[in-house]
Amino acid sequence: MTTGRLTRYDRAMVRLMNRGEGRALYASARRRKGVVAAHVALTAALGGLMSYLYLAQREQYWLVAPMAALVLPWMFCTGVINSATRGLLELRDRALDERQPADRARIQALAHRAMTVVLPAAVAALLGTGAVLGSAPTAYAAPVLIAVLVTHLLMPLWVAGATARDEVEDDFPPA
Repeated sequence: MTTGRLTRYDRAMVRLMNRGEGRALYASARRRKGVVAAHVALTAALGGLMSYLYLAQREQYWLVAPMAALVLPWMFCTGVINSATRGLLELRDRALDERQPADRARIQALAHRAMTVVLPAAVAALLGTGAVLGSAPTAYAAPVLIAVLVTHLLMPLWVAGATARDEVEDDFPPA
């Protein structure tokens, strides 16, 4: 652990992020990338349903049921990714070990680079739609901006999950 005293909350979060019950779900790079892909797909599905609800001409409250059904697997995938990264993005700085701050900085830099691609793509999509339609797509601006914001918030989690390293087996088991 790094310098500084850990609070009871910090110790509880470290224990939670280092539990081994779900280790089989993220034991290999392929499984971690599968969980990240599922998380991205669930996020896109939730965003699509919310956008459709926003853009619908009449009230479509039946959409709340599938959205509620998708939230639980989305939260499960979030927990698996957080466990796979050992809480890299969730723990406070003082609860990280000596290598994790550098890993966090690397993840944030990669996520920043990925968002540098996503943001111009969103702008190009809105401008392209406006050029095709002959007017500004004002109805689509809010859902696209919200989608970009959600992507911005979740990109570090996705990058961390996709780039997490396999755990090294100890040569000497604890006594």
